[in-house]
Amino acid sequence: MRNKHIMKLVSFFLGLIILNQGCKEDEIKPLTDNQTPPGVVSNVSVENGPGKAKITYSLPNEKDLLYVKAVYTLGTGKEYEVKSSIYNSSLEVVGFGDTEEHVVKLYSVNRSEVVSAPVEVKVKPQENAIWSVFRSLGIIADFAGIKLTAKNTFQSDLAIEVLVQKDGKYVQSAKNIYTKVVDIDQSVRGFDTVSQKFAVTIRDRWLNYSDTLYATLKPLYETALPKSDYRPITLPTDVAQEYTSTSLSYMWDGNIMDWPRISLTKTTILTPQWVTFDLGKPATLSRIVIWDYPEYLNSGRTYYYGGGVNQFEIWGSDNPPGDGSFNNWTLMGTFQAKKPSGSAYGVQTGEDYAAANAGFSYSLKIGTPKVRYLRIKNNRNWQGTTFMSVAELQVYGDPR
Repeated sequence: MRNKHIMKLVSFFLGLIILNQGCKEDEIKPLTDNQTPPGVVSNVSVENGPGKAKITYSLPNEKDLLYVKAVYTLGTGKEYEVKSSIYNSSLEVVGFGDTEEHVVKLYSVNRSEVVSAPVEVKVKPQENAIWSVFRSLGIIADFAGIKLTAKNTFQSDLAIEVLVQKDGKYVQSAKNIYTKVVDIDQSVRGFDTVSQKFAVTIRDRWLNYSDTLYATLKPLYETALPKSDYRPITLPTDVAQEYTSTSLSYMWDGNIMDWPRISLTKTTILTPQWVTFDLGKPATLSRIVIWDYPEYLNSGRTYYYGGGVNQFEIWGSDNPPGDGSFNNWTLMGTFQAKKPSGSAYGVQTGEDYAAANAGFSYSLKIGTPKVRYLRIKNNRNWQGTTFMSVAELQVYGDPR
């Protein structure tokens, strides 16, 4: 028995030794072991851009070259590193907040992660895009908030930070705008309708800030117009429903998902089509929130599909003509729906679903007269035709 016990202990410790040896053998190492530094890049040229610079070069003739990296320091003192594979002959250094000259060191790196001697190149970035956006920045009072407009010519990825004065200090409002579109035109809502002091600044991903624009504004009054007052209207040129089971009045029944509680217009009409409804009383309108109908696909309920409105117009009137024409109607906004992910037709991310399920809010033109009747004119749906499948809507404004 004693010998058996000793043999078990010996076997146990031998197993530990073998296991430890196996772990050592599995240690991750480069596939090659070439400690000779690779050659350096050559024929280096620089193309300076707004807050950045593109560096083009020729690769050294090295069989085991893996990538080229650039190492540089921003004006903040923070060091950055950018890598580019051997399948490219250029890289971009970004994040500069000034137009000073900066030194960038270029290194060739082989598959053993051995770096070459540095090649120093000087870049002199152009003015950061935050400044041109800031100079074009406009701010006016909007319904329940403020409206911001600006021109982002370079489509830079920016944040527009909105601060509000409280107790003598400007504090973050948690209502920042994140965008990279050329024409910035967005409203920030959720503010009380009293005169307030606002401060707006532009920031990029590298924490470069513009100056600050100050404004004292009084947000306009806004409330949800009660759906109980909405009524369907059928004028001579309005499009009919595709089925008797769907209805225009289902656009305000509180149901954003279920079939057939939607408005589904004629699918065989391929020209622009429109529907009209009565709000019940005149109001100065601020925005409309639309919930498209999510189609049933194998992948689940899917927005941005079929008859969801994609390119459309909102018209308003206080006295629409009985012939169904657009005489005495005011164009209150032209819109194009956008999928957050930008993915292909029929493809939907979780972010896409959440955005559509919450309803898309479309701001109407400020300064338009009071209207009682609204008309949705659809020029193109997500499918590429013109029929509309709208599950729900909510109109906001000032009925006083």
